[in-house]
Amino acid sequence: METIYLIFIVLLAAFLGFELIRKVPATLHTPLMSGSNAISGVTLVGALVASGADNDVLTTVLGTAAVALASINVVGGYMVTDRMLGMFKKKGK
Repeated sequence: METIYLIFIVLLAAFLGFELIRKVPATLHTPLMSGSNAISGVTLVGALVASGADNDVLTTVLGTAAVALASINVVGGYMVTDRMLGMFKKKGK
């Protein structure tokens, strides 16, 4: 029964996330996504905890993969944010 609840939560989160992102105007999409990607360092902390826990080999492998993917997400979020903020700088400076 717990598995059904977890699947329901994942599907609900995916649906709500899709609907929220779909309703955001195009002019706000890039700043919103770059900020949320940069803030997703919390995911990185959770992935580090999962990969460092003394559990099965599968848990360690999945945690390590989560660390790699979360790191890419955080670095990409900062890069997009930096590029976006660079567009607002004056040309002479």
